[in-house]
Formats: sequence, C-alpha cells, structure tokens
Amino acid sequence: MELIQPGIGLIFWMTLSFGAVLFILWKFAWPAVLKGLKEREQSIQDALDSAEKAKKQMESLKADNEILLKQAKEERDALLAEARKAKEKILDEAREKAKTEAARIVDSAAEAIENQKKAALIDLRNEIAILSIEVAEKILNEELKEKGRHDELIRRMIRESENRN
Repeated sequence: MELIQPGIGLIFWMTLSFGAVLFILWKFAWPAVLKGLKEREQSIQDALDSAEKAKKQMESLKADNEILLKQAKEERDALLAEARKAKEKILDEAREKAKTEAARIVDSAAEAIENQKKAALIDLRNEIAILSIEVAEKILNEELKEKGRHDELIRRMIRESENRN
C-alpha cells in the first residue's frame, strides 16, 4: 500500500530528484537539443532554399534551352532556305547554259547543213555543166560532120553574139 499512498518523504525526495534532473536537463541537455533542432531546422531550410534555387535555375535553363532551340531551328530554316535558293540558282544557271549550248549547237548544225547544201548544189551544178558540155559536144560532133553545116553554125553564133551586144 505504500505505493498507492506514498509517504510525504517519498514525494519530497522524488520531487527533489525530478527537479534536479529537470534542472540538469534544462541547463545542459536542453540547449544542446534546441541547438541540434535549430541546426536541423536551418539545414532543412537551406536544403529547401537550395532546391528552390535549383528549380529556378532549371526553369531558367529550360527557358534558355527553348530559346536556343528556337534560334537553332530558325538558323536551320534560314540555312535550308538559302540552300534551296542556291540550288534553284544553280539549276537556273545550268538550264540557261544548256539552252545557250543547245542554241549554239542548233545554229552550228544549221550552218553545217547550209554549207553542205551549198556544196551539194555546187557539185550538182558542176555535174550538170559537165553533162551539158558532154551532150553539147556529142551533138556538135554529130552536126559538124558535114562541112557546110560547120560554117553555117559559126555564122549563126557570130550573129547571136552581135545581137547580144
């Protein structure tokens, strides 16, 4: 029954020992615990601040990356457009050069054809002249077999040449 109804002396000594322990804890342990909690609170706050700062930096980097990506796309598009223009220019120049070359070849071919045509006409005229002379020679030989006809032909040619002048 002593525990159910403690004596005054026991309560006094328990209160005194509890007070001493409480005083020692308050004087020595409690500041260390509070300091530890304060340090822990500060380190958590620093970690949160660092995380927030890192988050802001990541957002900034992400925005910078998006800007750089946009610029890269614009530069790529500009380069592609410039390449297309250069390609079109080269193709146009090649087409123009091909047209010029084709016109030169056609002109050269037409000139060669004209020259060959003239040469063929000259050859044809020469052949006709040679044939005409041969025919005339044969006709004259046949007609000039008789002496009287020979004189008559000479006179007629003289008259015709006088009439022309």
